[in-house]
Amino acid sequence: MAEHNTTTAPPAMDPVTLAVLRGRLEQIADEMDATLYRSAFNPIIAEAHDACHGLYDAISGDTLVQGKSGLPVFVGAMAFAVRAAMRVAGERGGITAGDTWLFNDPYEGGTHANDFKLVRPFFRGGTLYCFLASAAHWHDVGGNVPGNYNPAATECWQEAVQIPPVRIVRGGVFDDDVLAILKANTRLPDSLWGDLNGQLAALDLGERRLHDLLDQYGDAPVQQAMGELRTRAVKLMQSHIAALPDGRYSFSDILDNDG
Repeated sequence: MAEHNTTTAPPAMDPVTLAVLRGRLEQIADEMDATLYRSAFNPIIAEAHDACHGLYDAISGDTLVQGKSGLPVFVGAMAFAVRAAMRVAGERGGITAGDTWLFNDPYEGGTHANDFKLVRPFFRGGTLYCFLASAAHWHDVGGNVPGNYNPAATECWQEAVQIPPVRIVRGGVFDDDVLAILKANTRLPDSLWGDLNGQLAALDLGERRLHDLLDQYGDAPVQQAMGELRTRAVKLMQSHIAALPDGRYSFSDILDNDG
């Protein structure tokens, strides 16, 4: 009789451990938020908290956990930003430890050109474990008008300089050439330099905290917790949708605008 190899899923994690790991993962993202808010040079980040940080799936780029004090608009947008960095990295030699990708292309991250995204792969034992990412609204990135809010713009280049996904850190080495291009395309180079450093510091802290968590609980249990939390999120969303009565829904809204 032929033998069949079967694999069995690990037993469901007990709810107490799952809650503890959820809290620890959220704390990592929240602490990354706090690191940037306290070190950013511009008040749009430091005071308005126009930024976010999170952990993202190594395969799909889906959101695993995101900081609670940033803007809600980033909750959906950042997964697209991570996927954009994954795609470009795959086209340019692969996803490599020690790299950090930077870009503001609004078509690759779902928000406007002032929001610079930094995406960093996180490795454990030579294996990609997840991604860490940061987004923040920089003061000024070129374009026709200071601050980049230009109602008269007819194309994105009139709003701001367009930076596709590029490595700002390659193999752990900061790229001064990319920085020079960024600083040449802003009216506030010191503010840009400070905000960029704040985002890099937030990613550095996120790496340290995640390594600490994995050292304490183990790589596999934390990975399992991430999977179970995603499954739980899907079930919660499905239950909310199922509770809506069948039918068609619409609404009207008004926006004051000079056209």
